[in-house]
Amino acid sequence: MERTHTNGELRLSDTGKEVTLLGWVAKRRNFGALVFIDLRDRTGITQLVFDETLAEQIKDVRNEYILQVSGTVLERKDKNPKLATGDIEVKVNEVSIINSAETTPIIVADDTDALEDTRLKYRYLDLRRPIMQNKLMMRHKITHSMREYLDSKDFIEIETPMLGRSTPEGARDYLVPSRVHPGSFYALPQSPQLYKQLLMVSGFERYYQFARCFRDEDLRADRQTDFTQVDLETSFLSDVEIQTMMEEMLQKLMKDVKGMDISIPFPRLTWEEAMNRYGSDKPDNRFAMELQDITELFINCGFKVFQDCIANAGSIKAVVVPDKASMTRKEIDKITELAKKNGAKGLVTLKYLNGEVSGPIVKFLSEDEIHALIERLTLKENDLVLIVSDKWRITCEVLGALRNHFGSLLGLKKKDEFSYLWVTDFPMFEYSEEDGRWYAMHHPFTRPRDEDMQYIDTDPGKVHAIAYDVVLNGYELGGGSLRIYDGAMQDKMFEVLGFTEEKIQENFGWFVDALKYGTPPHGGLAFGLDRIAMILSESDSIRDVIAFPKNANAKCPMSDAPTPVDEEQLQELHITITEKE
Repeated sequence: MERTHTNGELRLSDTGKEVTLLGWVAKRRNFGALVFIDLRDRTGITQLVFDETLAEQIKDVRNEYILQVSGTVLERKDKNPKLATGDIEVKVNEVSIINSAETTPIIVADDTDALEDTRLKYRYLDLRRPIMQNKLMMRHKITHSMREYLDSKDFIEIETPMLGRSTPEGARDYLVPSRVHPGSFYALPQSPQLYKQLLMVSGFERYYQFARCFRDEDLRADRQTDFTQVDLETSFLSDVEIQTMMEEMLQKLMKDVKGMDISIPFPRLTWEEAMNRYGSDKPDNRFAMELQDITELFINCGFKVFQDCIANAGSIKAVVVPDKASMTRKEIDKITELAKKNGAKGLVTLKYLNGEVSGPIVKFLSEDEIHALIERLTLKENDLVLIVSDKWRITCEVLGALRNHFGSLLGLKKKDEFSYLWVTDFPMFEYSEEDGRWYAMHHPFTRPRDEDMQYIDTDPGKVHAIAYDVVLNGYELGGGSLRIYDGAMQDKMFEVLGFTEEKIQENFGWFVDALKYGTPPHGGLAFGLDRIAMILSESDSIRDVIAFPKNANAKCPMSDAPTPVDEEQLQELHITITEKE
């Protein structure tokens, strides 16, 4: 089989050429003596014209048949500006049916009415749709651009094991039973974290890998059981040097993939500033509506909820939603439920109409307090004010969720707008009231700021990590940190996290031993490749940029995985299945 051109290639300048094309039938239209067929491949569509001399040969041809045709390129009379090849058509003089096709269970076109599970069941057909092929081809461009940059900066691509050791302090591992070591299990990697640090111990200085990672978590639109991260690690660079390099890579990526020029350096926010202003550690700064602290306005307030909040060292914050004071009681109730779903005990709403503030709590506020609120929030006609009072973090997170909700509702999140920023200086630890212990906010190998080590024994909550996330349009695009490179500091981290010496040796002994042999200062970062592709292709789900994804129930509708296995296989692995009581 041969072809002279692809179906997205021919232009008006090719008029008169004799060409041979191959592809799938995307559409057939009969016009008496003439039949028009759109022939599709991954590059595009070419319109074919058949006259009555070929009628018998193509009488059974329908959508998704594969044809080979030869003919002459002609200028179209009725040009189609929506197609790159819309100025021409091919008058066919020879046709071969390479393969036939049954009627497909989904429409193979950009617009399809198939449900997602049907699309996933027949994914090989879904992926024929030009819109889906374009998404995966964009993903390829992304990886190509990143590889080009990293190679130019002397990074070395190295693969790390897929079968490793299960370690605590993260999401659930996917376990793989060992046939030759009965009762023992490998774990599929949640990330190559320890291996990439060991590569720095090994002296490679700059490593990268497009690493397959696995986490047994509940799925959502931007999460899969198995995913790809662009994993990076460097030696002898500061956190700012690493960030600057990554900015350059993303700048190149945006130019290569989107044809856009973005400016660097990116804005930088500390974690605390991001939470205070946006109510999120992955803020979407494409729109304003920032959180505003109004605690001091209500020091002597007569509203008991505010009184109690201030007495308990809480925080009162507000978000102003423009042009939404006309919301109905029913709509306000839905917003209140959303606030409660995100951790609030309640939500205070005020409306600014005709120069006056109205709302259920106004009767508890003095004229001075109302006037101060109007001034502080710079209220304008028809503004809706959302107020939450609670512990600082709860207040921030609830209003952050409401801010994001209204950002979508008001159409402020433009998919063709791309806004990057860094979030830095994360807390080193998070305290779990339920477990009565500290957990690492990132992982136990993150390096704390030297100036905060004075608090490590007395108040771990004051210790900040040299950690950083790059954020795009409200998504964490990648995260990283400088790592601990000396044994004494690593021991102290394990101590704060409540690890016994026995547990350290059991889970991390093989890694901790390596720190004894001249470990260089090092740090790195990992990008979520699927998430990058999702955002840049303006998709709503990472399932659209993964060739064969799982559905929301962590199942593959196409292959039906996961499935039970034969008893013989289980016996070989020394596994017995028991019914859960």
